[in-house]
Amino acid sequence: MTDLSLLQPTRTVSVRDVFGIDTDMTVPAFAERTEHVPAIDKAYRLNPQVTQAILAGFAHNRRVVIQGLHGTGKSTHIEQVAARLNWPCVRVNLDGHISRLDLVGKDTIVLQEGKQVTQFQEGILPWSLQRPVAIVFDEYDAGRPDVMFVIQRVLEREGSFTMLDQKRVIQPHPYFRLFATMNTLGQGNLNGLYHGTQLLNHAQLDRWNLVTSLNYLAPAEEAAIVMARVPEMDTPQGRKRVDAMVALAGLTRRGFSVGDLSLLMSPRTVITWAENISIFNDLKLAFELSFLNKCEPAERAIVSEYFQRCFGQELARIEEPALAFLHEH
Repeated sequence: MTDLSLLQPTRTVSVRDVFGIDTDMTVPAFAERTEHVPAIDKAYRLNPQVTQAILAGFAHNRRVVIQGLHGTGKSTHIEQVAARLNWPCVRVNLDGHISRLDLVGKDTIVLQEGKQVTQFQEGILPWSLQRPVAIVFDEYDAGRPDVMFVIQRVLEREGSFTMLDQKRVIQPHPYFRLFATMNTLGQGNLNGLYHGTQLLNHAQLDRWNLVTSLNYLAPAEEAAIVMARVPEMDTPQGRKRVDAMVALAGLTRRGFSVGDLSLLMSPRTVITWAENISIFNDLKLAFELSFLNKCEPAERAIVSEYFQRCFGQELARIEEPALAFLHEH
């Protein structure tokens, strides 16, 4: 296993040459790939503005946060930039089960020469701080308050990290980088879509140097990603079907924005639908299992209308729950 603490960037890459963005920016990169470098996904479409913000984070040690709806590929975007730089990258999902001890570390009992002894086990944060690693905090707006204040201590670019239990001060590695993704920009669950998110205090938000947003792709680009993920759809008939699937997803997003639906189809859901079509060889069944059954019963008639509009055919009859109960009894 490669000792990451010994790695240093040994080359500089042109953003224009590697990422196809018309800028003179250059970014340090590593010559070799290690086990912590994400794999390159050639089907992934990099957003130019978001890519530049992430690259500025890598090149100039800026703290970068990406906001956007679910399924837009926020975390993957950071990983794909890191992959092209051979930069080690780790993701931490700040769900309600991540505690301060998970981040900082804790005492554990280990066997040494046949005896049980207490030994401090370093958490992911001090481990990353001491190495040329990009750490990505997913669902940053869902983190517990005690966890957020731990992270706040390392948001300063040159900020040291004090391990109180160990009476040790960690100076960050020159090529340690910090990123985060969130759904709500730290303003809470305003639209009811993201339960469990928290209000972030101003001191937290103020420490992020760059804030960018990642929205859904243009229909043609989204369709291209679906066909890249599910190559058997890349036929004349399949392309027409994928275009209709993406159009239906767009209708659900517009329906969500005006309050007609409480759920929308993300690009991830469209890809899942396409994969399930390959499994079941049935467009309607795959749609029902991939998305329709997730919808509230009262909203399924709306979604069925979207389906009819895009494909010119109807789904199985959707009944209101009360009517269905009466018919059954």
